[in-house]
Amino acid sequence: MRHVIGIDLGGTAVNYTVVDEKQNILIQGLCEHPARSVEGPDICLQQIVDGIGPALAKAGITMDDVAAVGLDTPGPASAKGVLSAKGSTNFVHPDWASFDIRGGVEKRLGKPTVYLNDANAAALWGHFALFGTGSKKTSISVIVGTGCGGGVIVEDKVIEGKNGFGGELGHVLIPYSEIPEIEGLRPRCNCGRYGDLESLCSLTSIRMHTMPYLLKKNPDHELAKLDIAKAAYAARGLAVKGDALCRTVFKIQAHALGLFFDEMINTFDPDALIIGGGVLEASEEFKQWFIGQIRAGMPGQRAEQVEIPIHVIPNGDCAGALGAAIGALDLLK
Repeated sequence: MRHVIGIDLGGTAVNYTVVDEKQNILIQGLCEHPARSVEGPDICLQQIVDGIGPALAKAGITMDDVAAVGLDTPGPASAKGVLSAKGSTNFVHPDWASFDIRGGVEKRLGKPTVYLNDANAAALWGHFALFGTGSKKTSISVIVGTGCGGGVIVEDKVIEGKNGFGGELGHVLIPYSEIPEIEGLRPRCNCGRYGDLESLCSLTSIRMHTMPYLLKKNPDHELAKLDIAKAAYAARGLAVKGDALCRTVFKIQAHALGLFFDEMINTFDPDALIIGGGVLEASEEFKQWFIGQIRAGMPGQRAEQVEIPIHVIPNGDCAGALGAAIGALDLLK
């Protein structure tokens, strides 16, 4: 039996999973090791190697049983795993600039290695969990967290693009003026663009835009007494409890997603829309309310389009590593 390792490298932790060639998952839940990415490539890659042993022991196999490795990291990076000349978003050490991280991992581990950016990996797992392999289905995934990423899967294949920037869904512009709750607001993303999806659909957007905008209109709200970063972080918990202002915060996010998904539906005519990330790590009632608000945010659609389902990515924080592993399974074919 051949196996693949999925490695999800973040700014502070590496998460591992192991999947066999029959697509059985051998590690359930998080299997983490410190990343130390801020200390540069040499130390970080050694951290990846050091964490492999405990992960394989947890899976009950050895390195001899591993046929391939799947790696995902934050971007921007090329489709072949070479980080941007400015480095990765979360890797601040200067030696990361233009670093071939896929090649570095492959050399250290001595196993064929494939690369995906972290949002594409999560999207691939969401697609696989829904449809399995060989489905020839198309899905659009958005992962909402501190930022906003995603992925486009067409007939089971991740759309990477010429430079590896395919699926940068957070930076797609949306007609945000259609959202009445933010009349007069001009949201700016950290990338410098105005009115892209991330500028309204991320924890950063709550802190920078929607929370200050709404609190200015509601100065007596309990969150007005807090530092804005703490207020933004507290918003989801209060929204789950039904707080009207905080529900409006997430209604704005959901309607932004609705506008975005409407664009994707008319571009790809997908089999499914998929959402994930911290925004949905809440009660079932809140999840269903949020999905309902996404639907409400979509402009008038054809009857056939209304039937396109909206799903939630399973396995939460493990989705990236699992998607990287699924990508590595292609090497076994």
